[in-house]
Amino acid sequence: MIGSDGQQMGIFDVSDALRIADEKDYDLVEIAPNADPPVMKIMDFGKFKYEQSMKAKAARKNQAKIEIKEMKFRPKVDTHDYETKKKHILRFLDAGAKVKVTIMFRGREMSHPEQGLNILVKLAEELEELASIETQPKLEGRNMHMLIAPLSPAQKKKLQKAKGETHAKDEDTQGSGEALPRDEDGQDSQG
Repeated sequence: MIGSDGQQMGIFDVSDALRIADEKDYDLVEIAPNADPPVMKIMDFGKFKYEQSMKAKAARKNQAKIEIKEMKFRPKVDTHDYETKKKHILRFLDAGAKVKVTIMFRGREMSHPEQGLNILVKLAEELEELASIETQPKLEGRNMHMLIAPLSPAQKKKLQKAKGETHAKDEDTQGSGEALPRDEDGQDSQG
């Protein structure tokens, strides 16, 4: 048996353990029923249940609740409408939500699904620094879907580091940037 202060009190008969708990105005709670002998603890069971519920509530509060927003496009979307919807998608991604992008086809538009795919590919390329494609574009019935998720801070850092390395390589391959003198035919002279 374990006392209310957490100290081991020794091995007691059940009736003796109940009497000791009653004297202290506490409850006798079985902690490890499968142990030999079973482990009991003297505690305020109501307070214990309350603390457990508060821990569970705190754990739920700290859980990341991922929201999925949806943005719908048409295959022949105008440039201005595309940019406006892209801004909404950026806002959703900044808020930490995943975005389901849907291209809706009507009538004869179904004969050209590549137009919808082009919109999704263009959007994915423009958002590659902020989001990753979680579900590749897929045609289901008259709709084409793609799911994009915001990049985690670690992924953003990794992407920026990779871009920094490629940018440095590009500068190294460009050379000094000085133009070679040209002769009268416009050819570079090797002087």
